[in-house]
Amino acid sequence: MKILGRLSLAAVLVAYGEVMLGSWTRINGAGMTCPDYPLCHGEFIPSMGGGTVWEWTHRVTAAVLSLLVLAVLATAWRYRKAASFVAPFASVIAALFAFQVFLGAATVHLSNSPISVVWHWGTAMAFVAALAGMAIFAFTSERSSSPQRVVRGHAALPLVLTVTATIAFVTMCIGAYVSSSGAGLACRDIPGCAGNVVVYTPGQYVQMLHRFVAAACLLASVVSFALVWALNASARVRIAASVGLTLVFVQIVLGLLNVALRLPIDLREAHAANAALVFLAFVSAAALAALDLYREQYARAR
Repeated sequence: MKILGRLSLAAVLVAYGEVMLGSWTRINGAGMTCPDYPLCHGEFIPSMGGGTVWEWTHRVTAAVLSLLVLAVLATAWRYRKAASFVAPFASVIAALFAFQVFLGAATVHLSNSPISVVWHWGTAMAFVAALAGMAIFAFTSERSSSPQRVVRGHAALPLVLTVTATIAFVTMCIGAYVSSSGAGLACRDIPGCAGNVVVYTPGQYVQMLHRFVAAACLLASVVSFALVWALNASARVRIAASVGLTLVFVQIVLGLLNVALRLPIDLREAHAANAALVFLAFVSAAALAALDLYREQYARAR
């Protein structure tokens, strides 16, 4: 099971890098430098001028990721009867990866339209989360046979943390739409928009929606943080929730700086990268809380 955990973790790291490279490619205006798919200008190795290097590297990294995913799925097939979580996670990973490959081609054909970008980003992050879940469960299962103190689980914690991760996911997707639709500076004032609380243009609507959902994410993160400490959750759950809340505050600062400095490319990429980390932190916290609850119930049953 350890090899499954290591392969899954390696796939998480490569997939996260692939998502960030795709984001960097798009915000640098290089998203359509390869107008065909799967080749680029009809060639496997095209001329790298005009930003093509970013899009081509993104595709090469996707090919490397494909090999890693195949290795994860092959190993999961080998261990499918060793633990009940393996088959469901492997099925989700395979389905999301296949859909993501389809979306990669679709975004090219749709010229990186805002909706296609949101679907591509959202599916990519769900895929990374599934790989992270596989890694967490695999590593934890590897240690489950050794004697250890059973940590008390709380039925409310996995639910609350899952809700927080879901809100973070929705915030990311709306942010992807804001960025890809050119609405990043539709509201240049904080907390209002263009000097008004009530807004009118489509860009202002989506920008303010992003801010309201981000506020909900902050609230949910604070509630999650308070609960995991108040209910004395395991140290690993507390750490994951604490990291998540810290990253939310970092995200707020990055958002404010992006507006104040008029969307510099480096800050836009940092904003996207940190948003993904917020989501993954709460996904990890939810998975670990669910494992603690399962172990406590299993220990009671015995």
